[in-house]
Amino acid sequence: MTDAIVSRETRSRFSRTANRAFALVALFILAAGVSGCNKLRARDLLNKGVAAFKEGQFDKAVEFFKEAKELDPDLMNARLYLATAYASEYIPGAPSEENKRHGDEAIAEYKLVLEKAHDNLSAIDGLASILYQMAGQPFDEKRFEESKSYHQKHIALKPLDPQPYYSIGVIDWALAYRGNTEMRADYNKAHINKQVRDTDPLPPDVRTAYTQKYDALVDDGIASLKKAIEINPEYDDAMTYLNLLYRRKADMVESTAERDALTKQADDLLDRVKEIKQKRAEQPEQKPAS
Repeated sequence: MTDAIVSRETRSRFSRTANRAFALVALFILAAGVSGCNKLRARDLLNKGVAAFKEGQFDKAVEFFKEAKELDPDLMNARLYLATAYASEYIPGAPSEENKRHGDEAIAEYKLVLEKAHDNLSAIDGLASILYQMAGQPFDEKRFEESKSYHQKHIALKPLDPQPYYSIGVIDWALAYRGNTEMRADYNKAHINKQVRDTDPLPPDVRTAYTQKYDALVDDGIASLKKAIEINPEYDDAMTYLNLLYRRKADMVESTAERDALTKQADDLLDRVKEIKQKRAEQPEQKPAS
């Protein structure tokens, strides 16, 4: 084989290799261009969805957000807004299957966000909120507990936020209050001629059963609300629920003196709430800065 022939074959091989390389580069550029176009289109759809959402057109917003998510799966705001739009369509207590589906879809979307970003506070708070809403009617203790777990995740990330401590206290009160109401109702059904009112001390056997089941929960709620007030000393909503939990704690003690002491703590909190509200009402409205 002559040098000329070798040279021609070498040039031919290089030419074929170069052509393949150019073809691959062209495909890469084309793919990058398509990807870039999809990302731009996704952001445009996100903006349209936000506009529809702000106008209360939640069905329309959902479709924009779904398409944006499909075009750019990494566009986290599209996923968050989609979950929020579903949650906004949910009506607490409405019994229809469609309404329940909206809630379930919101939960699913928020959880998909957390699969990609486990510390996303918006998704954590969104889940805590929608689970709480869905837990009330029909009553679902497991959803209340799951909602509480997401408030605890928030605390792990931002321990100086008072709101999740407050929310945990509210959940603990809701569970303890329902248990108290049910136990009183059961006792009254069994004792037609010896009724116990809502404000009366629980009968000894009922008190024992109530304490065994809810003592730790009430203590947890009291501690959480105290923490919220420690962070924000003017947190009147937290004081209101702390007052309510002190009353549930009063149902767990045997002596009249202990019950009276807890009731006084509850009453003192209500007085403090009135003071805060009065002070707030007397403050002049702050005009927005021009």
